[in-house]
Amino acid sequence: MVRDGAAGAGSGVRVPHSVAALSRHERREAARDRAIRELGDDVEPALDLIELLELAWHDVHGDVAPPGEVLEDVWLVAAGDVGRLASAARLAVTDWRDLRLAADEVRAGG
Repeated sequence: MVRDGAAGAGSGVRVPHSVAALSRHERREAARDRAIRELGDDVEPALDLIELLELAWHDVHGDVAPPGEVLEDVWLVAAGDVGRLASAARLAVTDWRDLRLAADEVRAGG
């Protein structure tokens, strides 16, 4: 939830680098190994989708990037398929709780 006047949430105040921690480029490069493991040849489209997820997450939730648990759920639900990655990323933004349920089902072997 975005609070009125929160830095970076439309208040006109820049978020300090220490708060953002990593740039979008740094986060993209950090996700590269995971994309290679999960999707092989579809690395760049996968990284593009993760970047779009970050942009949408920021617009909806006000945070620079989704929490690590949400990203883990996205990768898990994607199951190595770039189309499923797109669907999981969309679900993360629209209702991350439903994404968590889908990921828990995968974890349970369903």
